[in-house]
Amino acid sequence: MSPIWFLSLLLLTCLLLAAFKRKKQQRGPPSPPGFPIIGNLHQLGELPHQSLWRLSKTYGPVMFLKLGRVPTVIVSSADTAKQALKTHDIHCCSRPSLVGPRELSYNYLDIAFAPFDDYWKELKKMCVQELFSAKRVHSIQPIKDEEVKKLIDSVAASASQQTPVNLSEKFLSLTVGVICKAAFGVSFDATVLNNDRFDKLIRESFLFLGSFSASDFFPNGGQIIDRLTGLQGRRERSVKDLDTFYEQMFDLHEQGNKEGVEDFVDLLLRLEKEETVLGYGKLTRNHIKAILMNVLIGAIGTSAITMTWTMTELMRNPRAMKKVQSEIRNQIGNKSVITLDDTEKLHYLKMVIKETWRLHPPAPLLVPREVMSEFEINGYKIQPKTRLYVNVWAIGRDPDTWKDPDVFLPERFIDNNIDAKGQSFELLPFGGGRRLCPAIYMGTTMVEFGLANMLYHFDWKLPEGMGVEDIDMEESPGLNVSKKNELLLIPVKYLN
Repeated sequence: MSPIWFLSLLLLTCLLLAAFKRKKQQRGPPSPPGFPIIGNLHQLGELPHQSLWRLSKTYGPVMFLKLGRVPTVIVSSADTAKQALKTHDIHCCSRPSLVGPRELSYNYLDIAFAPFDDYWKELKKMCVQELFSAKRVHSIQPIKDEEVKKLIDSVAASASQQTPVNLSEKFLSLTVGVICKAAFGVSFDATVLNNDRFDKLIRESFLFLGSFSASDFFPNGGQIIDRLTGLQGRRERSVKDLDTFYEQMFDLHEQGNKEGVEDFVDLLLRLEKEETVLGYGKLTRNHIKAILMNVLIGAIGTSAITMTWTMTELMRNPRAMKKVQSEIRNQIGNKSVITLDDTEKLHYLKMVIKETWRLHPPAPLLVPREVMSEFEINGYKIQPKTRLYVNVWAIGRDPDTWKDPDVFLPERFIDNNIDAKGQSFELLPFGGGRRLCPAIYMGTTMVEFGLANMLYHFDWKLPEGMGVEDIDMEESPGLNVSKKNELLLIPVKYLN
C-alpha cells in the first residue's frame, strides 16, 4: 500500500472514531418506553421513589423520563449524585417554575423552591443566622428541656397504666412544641389549631408538596384535571388552614412580646414593615408565610419522621436496641436531665440515626432541580430546562455502595467517615450542594435529644399478641415519607 493510501485510510479511521465518540457523548440517558402525551407518568406509582428505584435497576443510575411534557432525569447512585450536586452543582441548582395550585397556594418563593438568585441567597443567609445557627440552637435548649419533660411525663402516665403510646404522634407533638416556641415565639396551645387538626395539616402538606399533580406536567390543561380529581380543592382547604395558623401567630406577635425578646417571626414582621429588599423585591406577608411553611415542613416533619423510623427499626432489631440503651444509660448515669453535651458523646446512637437515614431518608426524592445549562453525567448530555431528581432512597439501597443494604446495621459506620452533612454522597438526608438544607444542626440535635430521652427513661414492648415480624414498615406517599401506620408501643419506666 502506498504511503498516500495509508495516510488517507488512517485519517478516515480517525474521523470515524471521532464522529462515533461525539455521537456517543451527545446521546441522552436511557429511558423506559412511554405512551403518547403522558410519557412515563403511569410508571411513577403511589411511591415514586420506589418505582424509580426499580426502573433504575433496568435502565441504570442515570435515567431519562418524559413526565407529561416535562423532560426529567433521575440519578440513583452516589457517584451520579456527586456529579449533579457537586461537580455540576452550578449548572442545575435552580428550581423548576411550577404552575397551578401549588404556586398559587404556597407562592414557591421560600428557601426550598426559590430560583437560584440573589433573593434566595440572602434569604437563606438570614434564616441560617437567625434560626439555624449553632448559637441559636444552643440558646433554645431550655425550650427543648421543657418540651421533653412534658413528653416524658405523658409517656410515664401511660407506663403506669401499661397502655400503648402512639409514638408517631408524641414525636410530632414534641417537635411542634419546640419549633412553635423557638421559631414562632408562641406556645402551640396559643394557636387556634388543636393537636389533631395540626397533625392532619402537617401530614397533608407533606402529601401535597410531594405529589405529582397534573398541572405540573400539563401546564395548559392540568389544572382542570386537578380540579376534577379533587386535588386542587383539598390543597386550597389545606392552605386556608395554614393561613389561619399564620394569621393567628401574626396577631399574637403584633399584640406585643411580653418578654421583650425578638423571635424569628418578630424579625420577619419588622423587615416587612421596614420594606426591606431581598434580592429583587421587598419582603411581603406572602413571602413570610412561604418562609414559615419551609420551617414547618423542614424542621417539624423531618425530625418527627426520623425519630419514629428509628424507634421502629430498633424494635425490629433487639440487639441494636439493647446496645444503644446501654450506651445512653452508662453515659448518663443517675442524672435526671440529659444535656446537649451528653448527646455529643453518644456515638452508637449517632450511628443508629445515620443507619435510619440511610434506609428511611425523610425526603427520599430530593426537591427537584432545574438544569440551567448543559452538562454531562456519566457521558450523557443533560439539557437545559430538564427537571432533575436525586433518588436518595435508591442510593441508600445500592449494593455497589452498601454491603447487605437491606439489613439495619449501625456498626457499618464504625471507623467510617461518611456523614450526613452533604459531602458524603452515599448519605444525603439533608441534600447537598448549594441547596443543602440549612437546618442540619437543628434537625440532628433535635433527633438525638428526643431519642436519647425516650431510650434512657423507658424500655419498650410491642402490644400484646404482636411479634417483631408483625411490625409494619409501609411508607406513606408525599414529600417527606413517614410511616404509613402509627407506631404503637408500650413503655416500661426504667428504674435507675
